[in-house]
Amino acid sequence: MNNSVIRFILGYVVGFMGLFLMLPIIVAFIYHEDVWLEYAIVAFPCLVLGVINSYFRPKKFFFFLKEGFFCTGASWVVLSVIGAIPLWLTGEIPSYVDALFEAVSGFTTTGASILPNVEALSHASLFWRSFTHLVGGMGVLVFLLTVIPLAGGDGSQFNLMKAESPGPSVGKLVPKLKNTAQMLYLIYLGLCALEIILLLIAGMTPFEAINTSIATAGTGGFGIYSSSIGGFNVACQWIVAAFMFIFGINFNFYYYILFRHARAAFRMEEVRMYSFLTVASIGIITVNTLSCSSGLFDALTKAAFQVTSIQSSTGFSTADFAVWPQTSRCVLVLLMFIGACAGSTGGGIKVSRFVLMGKAVHKELISYIHPRCVRKTIMDGKPVNHETIRSNNVFFGTFMLVFFVSVILLSFENLDFSTIFTSVIATMSNIGPGMSLVGPTGNFAFFSNFSKIVLIFDMLAGRLELFPILMLFHPTIWKDLFTTYHAKEPKNAGKVMKES
Repeated sequence: MNNSVIRFILGYVVGFMGLFLMLPIIVAFIYHEDVWLEYAIVAFPCLVLGVINSYFRPKKFFFFLKEGFFCTGASWVVLSVIGAIPLWLTGEIPSYVDALFEAVSGFTTTGASILPNVEALSHASLFWRSFTHLVGGMGVLVFLLTVIPLAGGDGSQFNLMKAESPGPSVGKLVPKLKNTAQMLYLIYLGLCALEIILLLIAGMTPFEAINTSIATAGTGGFGIYSSSIGGFNVACQWIVAAFMFIFGINFNFYYYILFRHARAAFRMEEVRMYSFLTVASIGIITVNTLSCSSGLFDALTKAAFQVTSIQSSTGFSTADFAVWPQTSRCVLVLLMFIGACAGSTGGGIKVSRFVLMGKAVHKELISYIHPRCVRKTIMDGKPVNHETIRSNNVFFGTFMLVFFVSVILLSFENLDFSTIFTSVIATMSNIGPGMSLVGPTGNFAFFSNFSKIVLIFDMLAGRLELFPILMLFHPTIWKDLFTTYHAKEPKNAGKVMKES
């Protein structure tokens, strides 16, 4: 393990946390709130450590997938641990475990909360909760790739981006990976700014529009009111619903559109399947909830909002869908598993994985019918290699294993099955609200500290595609970490993983 690079990257993460924490301090000054001191107590040591770290650059600046995965998992743990401290110091969340749950939920863009009364928080803390979604949505390490040269070669940088980016594969949009990260953030922040403008026009105040938009951009779902988006007018609800759908789409789609490759954009099978699932689900739920709504438009509005919210893993709500008819609830739970597109800010297993699984099943059936037939798995007009199919199958198996173990661990709470089942899938898929006691009108405060720690693990594992977090529990990694690094830099170190 190249420990010096790991130390350097984690130091940069701590330093940028100090910069990020300056923003709620500014908000506290604007609204004349005393909580600025608690945020400053955390921010300034982080800034100092970040500055000191920048003077101790590694001599050997390369790393492989193992270091990339470890850095990613450790970075998100560090983010969450530091991000929870000001919420705890202010006394607004008295328990540190609860504060950690809230911070992890924010950075992983889950949106599950332990707060029964969100309005009781200061403006600074409300903004900090929402801002964690913006940081976590695209990924803090992808952010670092946009502003600093983290490694000497794109291959090493790719190992970081691969570990943090959601989906079965990640690639470069442009020749330089740093430029790819910058392009992604340009699209990300541009769409966020557009939503802010539209929400201001629709009637939100600047504070409401900014918080709602950055929570939507990260597909997080932390609202600044206990009613989530339900208290805003219908125009605001439709704007938020549209942008939840937009942020759930693979960002490669927008890159193709911007650079006049519309044919390639609309040929993306994942985007077409994502759109089909959204439209079909809205249709089913609209018809199913028509009898308990105030007309067709009301049913359509609520169905469209909740479907885009759940499938994009945002978690905003305008209605208590936990009391909807059984068919509607089943559709929403299935969408919790499926999630958004790979390469988006959304969570879940990802639409692309289900598309690949369907193609693999079809290929297997054909091999039984025609044993001598040799067929390639094609997606978006390109053949999918065996390694991608294998990793896709491994992910499905690992996801379900972690899911079932988490359900068993939470079962000791002696709660109803719907609460336990949907609590786990809502946190692993980074959705936020589930059904029953953890529905849109409930929260996660009643769980024991042990169960909250299990759910914290689920949120981190779900956001980081399982393996970067699972790697932190492997003894070999820690053995390598505390072993003196003597290896020489191999030739073409920067080209590692480039073929992926």
